[in-house]
Amino acid sequence: GSSLEPEECSMEPPAVPEEEVPVTVAPGPVGCQLFGYVGIEAVLDQMKIKTMKTGFEFNIMVVGQSGLGKSTMVNTLFKSKVSRKSSQPGQEERIPKTVQLQSITHVIEEKGVKMKLTVTDTPGFGDQINNENCWDPIIKYINEQYERYLREEILITRKRKIPDTRVHGCVYFVPPTGHWLRPLDLEFMRRLSKIVNVVPVIAKADTLTLEERAEFKQRIQEDLKTHAISVYPQEDFDQDPEDRALNDRIREKIPFAVVGADQEHQVNGKRVLGRKTKWGIIEVENPAHCEFPLLQDLLIRRSHLQDLKDITHNVHYESYRVRRLNESNRP
Repeated sequence: GSSLEPEECSMEPPAVPEEEVPVTVAPGPVGCQLFGYVGIEAVLDQMKIKTMKTGFEFNIMVVGQSGLGKSTMVNTLFKSKVSRKSSQPGQEERIPKTVQLQSITHVIEEKGVKMKLTVTDTPGFGDQINNENCWDPIIKYINEQYERYLREEILITRKRKIPDTRVHGCVYFVPPTGHWLRPLDLEFMRRLSKIVNVVPVIAKADTLTLEERAEFKQRIQEDLKTHAISVYPQEDFDQDPEDRALNDRIREKIPFAVVGADQEHQVNGKRVLGRKTKWGIIEVENPAHCEFPLLQDLLIRRSHLQDLKDITHNVHYESYRVRRLNESNRP
């Protein structure tokens, strides 16, 4: 269209448009061969030194009825007295009327690596005659930790390192009944698996024979599949074939049949953790006796500790963050 303003005259000659030269980029090799030492591998050492200085955080929750050995199991996992015990020795703790949550934080150091460990116990869960909605305080606590992290994250001036109190893993203790999962177990894992990583274990597995243990595990796996309950490690979050192959082997063993003990005994000239019975000593860290080493590898010793934190941040917390931000944007 024509313009209503007068055109400005220019004394410069009109510019000649340059010809476009096609640019071709040759695909480079996937791995470039170096002529000498560059020092890229030093990045791993720098990350290791920085992590050792700052340390890291790991928050775990244990859920189950009283008398299933939750405190003993946590003490066995971390080789120290980190879980809740009675304030007065020899005096049994009273069962609370409602579900109460108690958190204890310790700093554990091993070979220069510091870990701030927070153990959250849930006394009173499943101990009442009427256990309706007994999971509500637990869900409320987990969401409160997400909310606390979200409030720190949306500040204009944020901290360089936000304190992480989010629950990275929830170990659920199944009573060794040898039958099917109870409705309480199914409902709890169905609700909690959507907001946190749930790892089910069979508590006090030494009360079952090997045949009973195998049948009980198979029934639990069928219950979880029938009710579409996704426990950790979830199939949807496997990133590559190697992770899928490793997690498939772990999923075949879930729930782990574990035995906890915080006392050492002499076996063949070695001091081992175990439970002494009339027929012998049940070695906790012996894979032939129980599956406690598998649980320890899953939670601490292998790559799954960082994976628990990554899934908590990238999946469960992200879902909570999106839901809260959508609620705040509604008129």
